[in-house]
Amino acid sequence: MKITLPFTLEARESVKIGDVLELTGDIYTARDAAHGRIQEAVEKGEPLPIDLKGKTIFYCGPCPAGPGRVIGPLGPTTSARMDPYMEMMFQQGMAACIGKGDRGPYVAELCRKYKGVYLLGVGGAAALCANSVKEVEELAYPDLGTESIKRYYVEGFKVVVGIDTQGRSIQEVNIPKYRRR
Repeated sequence: MKITLPFTLEARESVKIGDVLELTGDIYTARDAAHGRIQEAVEKGEPLPIDLKGKTIFYCGPCPAGPGRVIGPLGPTTSARMDPYMEMMFQQGMAACIGKGDRGPYVAELCRKYKGVYLLGVGGAAALCANSVKEVEELAYPDLGTESIKRYYVEGFKVVVGIDTQGRSIQEVNIPKYRRR
């Protein structure tokens, strides 16, 4: 299913766990350190480095760009490290996040409560993922290097819906099917 970003509420509510999406538009990178700084800004009542309303946040730290490339290989990082920040990010308006792996048991409920989605990036295919990135712009926290907040304009960036707005988790549904008894 093709999704043009920003990820509207109507579009978020239309996708279900297991759906393969092709995203086109702006996604924003932020990992542990950037999330921590965003949390500090919220707690201090300071302005955020970017407006999170309707944004899709990608948990990644890209490699440097090679000759003739806008970005080097990039892939999703383990999402569970961002679990403590999920509610705060949704409260600030985040629509979706992209990462890999299981989330804490409360994250599915947060997706339901805030009508957000968790998208699974393609792990192990960082060079292929980079082909979808057409533009890169560093926006905040340049001192964090690869963990700074960046805007990527992507075309056909493939992800799988891992948790939908109903709070259903692909891992919760599918893991029991394949568990040896």
